[in-house]
Amino acid sequence: MCHQVKTIAKNCDGQLSFCENCQVYHLTFNNLYIEFTARELESFKRYVSGIEVEYWEMKYERMVIKRKIPIQTMQQNLSMMFNKQELLSLKDLIMQKTQKPFENLSLLDIDYTFFLN
Repeated sequence: MCHQVKTIAKNCDGQLSFCENCQVYHLTFNNLYIEFTARELESFKRYVSGIEVEYWEMKYERMVIKRKIPIQTMQQNLSMMFNKQELLSLKDLIMQKTQKPFENLSLLDIDYTFFLN
């Protein structure tokens, strides 16, 4: 069990944390949870950076599915599917380009629907 976990990057879809004790990265993204070593995280970054979003959107443009961009896993019958916005959000997390955990938020960082009654 990890006890010295520090949040590295965070956005509205998830967060990337690092445990200094066991040297493991923890990626939580929507309903996914993945653990990485430093080497595995670097490999995942390269893979995600190389995904051609336009290719996948064109390939599945006639299909009525919300998410069209696959990320393959080592298990042949399991893929993670993303839409363009989710993939950009995932990239922001793993590349650590998101809001840092204890920095001030701007008004645009708050995901809230405001109703005037």
